[in-house]
Amino acid sequence: MANEHAQVLLKEMAEQVSIHDKETLKRIAITSMIGKSGAAKEKLANLLLEAIQEITENNQIDMDAIKLEKKVGGGIEDSELIKGIVLDKERVNSSMPTKIINAKIALIDGALEVKSPETDTKIQISDPSQLQGFLDQEEAILKGMVEKIRLSGANVVFCQKGIDDIAQYFLAKYGIYAARRVKKSDMEKLAKATGAKIVTKVSELSFVELGEAGEVEELKVNDEQLTYVKNCKNPKAVTILLRGGTEHVVAEIERAMVDSLSCLVAAVQLGKVVGGAGAAEIELAKGLRSFATSLSGREQLAVLAFADAVEIVPRTLAENAGLDPIDILTELKAKHDAGIKWAGINVITGKVMDAWSSGVIEPLKIKTQAVKSASEVAELILRIDDVIAGSGSRQPQMPPGMHGMPGMEM
Repeated sequence: MANEHAQVLLKEMAEQVSIHDKETLKRIAITSMIGKSGAAKEKLANLLLEAIQEITENNQIDMDAIKLEKKVGGGIEDSELIKGIVLDKERVNSSMPTKIINAKIALIDGALEVKSPETDTKIQISDPSQLQGFLDQEEAILKGMVEKIRLSGANVVFCQKGIDDIAQYFLAKYGIYAARRVKKSDMEKLAKATGAKIVTKVSELSFVELGEAGEVEELKVNDEQLTYVKNCKNPKAVTILLRGGTEHVVAEIERAMVDSLSCLVAAVQLGKVVGGAGAAEIELAKGLRSFATSLSGREQLAVLAFADAVEIVPRTLAENAGLDPIDILTELKAKHDAGIKWAGINVITGKVMDAWSSGVIEPLKIKTQAVKSASEVAELILRIDDVIAGSGSRQPQMPPGMHGMPGMEM
């Protein structure tokens, strides 16, 4: 009962938010990053906000459409948003151009190689000319594949599998940029960013299947070659390139960005947010105590206990900040009773603040899910406890005639 009423109370106290409310969304992103990203949280929050503005359709955010690529070298402030995709790949041949303007991109999930027979096969050759003819035929097949790519108008090729050396030579000869063994997930992101269609057979490739990007370029980042597919016209997939001084720093920044992105998705999809800093929990506990007065007997005690449990969150927040939890909770309750809905704890000053105006905002979904999950776990534990209590604890009985036998000790 308390859980069900808590869900209603949380929804009633929540404030509306939309994808266009940039300031509120930015505050949500910063709130989730506090303690993880240091002074760069403002910059990272802006990158995330810009990224979701690009990819959001009908208030739906596809988290897979934002690629987080991390590279050691530089500072966190060097992180950037690319309106396109960054691949951890280099061009397959040094003779290929390093930069293509107005790229026409072909995505191939097959191999630019001559397919080997599926069964063991032997070829008998009686004179050297037959061998040369065999090799010439193989070269002609590969040249035909590259010719088909060239005729489609493509000047950039991303291949999910391998590219034969001969095919590389012909691609370089025609000035086509190519990268191989691109991950399937990256191929799908490239399709979203450029508008290209992934084809399996080169023979089916035509101008219709090609995607577009303003620029495709190979760049060196901290001794590693990366392929930038950028300046896409209407990208439905983007990349945030995260930079940091060490491997540990960029890994921590990536975790912070994933958490923050999850919070933004939850906020936009549900369209409701609440104040943080313990404000929502105090308001919820207040509402639950009011609800408890309408009940009697054990039900009232259970709901009051539920309200006490909810207050553990601001109490722990105060203790972790080195504050006196009793003083803080008393002051918080007084503010909420006075009608200040978002009164919360400022852990830096040790005072009570208005969480909303201070920019400490969290998605409603985080609160409703936490209350729901905690309630379910508590009920599960109680059920298990009942089963153990009901079965009783008995010592196993010894079979008749086993007492006193050598080697048997009780």
